Amino acid sequence: MNALISPISVANPMMNEHQDPSSAELNLAKQYPTPPLEPVTSFAALKGRIRHHYELASEYYYSLWGEHLHHGYFLDAADTKERAQTRLVELLLDRARLEKGSNVLDVGCGMGGTSRYLAKHHGCNVTGVTISGKQVEMAVRLTMDEAGVDVTTNVAGDPIKLASGSARFLELDAEELSQHFPEPGTFDCVWISEAMSHLPEKKLFFQNAARLLTTNGKLVIADWFKAENLTLDQFEADIKPIEDGMLLPPLCTQTQYTQLGKEVGLQVFSESLDISSDVAKTWDISWSLIQSPALWAFAFSQGRDGIAFLQAFRAMRRGYANGAFRYAVMVFQKPVKD
Repeated sequence: MNALISPISVANPMMNEHQDPSSAELNLAKQYPTPPLEPVTSFAALKGRIRHHYELASEYYYSLWGEHLHHGYFLDAADTKERAQTRLVELLLDRARLEKGSNVLDVGCGMGGTSRYLAKHHGCNVTGVTISGKQVEMAVRLTMDEAGVDVTTNVAGDPIKLASGSARFLELDAEELSQHFPEPGTFDCVWISEAMSHLPEKKLFFQNAARLLTTNGKLVIADWFKAENLTLDQFEADIKPIEDGMLLPPLCTQTQYTQLGKEVGLQVFSESLDISSDVAKTWDISWSLIQSPALWAFAFSQGRDGIAFLQAFRAMRRGYANGAFRYAVMVFQKPVKD
């Protein structure tokens, strides 16, 4: 994992983000195959590895992909990855019909890209939470820079004004929301983009989200899924390498999320929309950006997690191409009590 923040772990400047993979790129993956799987001993251990991963890798992620740690929604051949990323946020806003000025809990906020967007462009007051203290530090710094305020003046957890909205950031395990926010009905919206797939106890998250939402509040989700009714061979070939390299507990199907929402009393506001074909380019770009032989060699020297992570980029592309790996957005609403 240390490979991801090594000084040599930088994108190859000769690679174009729209370039198809060359034989040299494929040779890198063959040269450094993922070592045998190390079974996860417990979900607590997996969570610790996730935290460690983001503590080490977040600066690298920022250099590779920018302020948004989520897929891009590519609708135009000329789209940059940055435009595609903000378009995904806009799609979620449109599907949720979120009112301007809403109080939003952004779960798994990363470096705060979405939190800042919602604050600046939609007037929301956003609380971003992440399991990584490093990401909180980066989110605060980037937000203070955007606000034009000296970062040394920030008190941990205080809102930072952006246009008509604000954003603040907290280090918090997403499965401990009820302890930190004891009052029900605190937020108009709980927003979770590509983070729930990392949570071992997904039903617990749905329960916490339902409790924290105001009446008519929205739970907005974008996430990774496995396709329905996969064979064992399909799972082993296309899903297992993704779960391994990306430090995921077992992936769910879209139907399972819908069922979990209903079980905790939420109503479907916006049906699951599968946009896999419009986001898959994300991993073509990402794969092209990690083609540094020095990066792969250093990742190999640091143990299996570094290589498994890089190989997962390739697995993501294969999963999308084969239809086994899916991406969807959906919105739930907390109904008025009878």
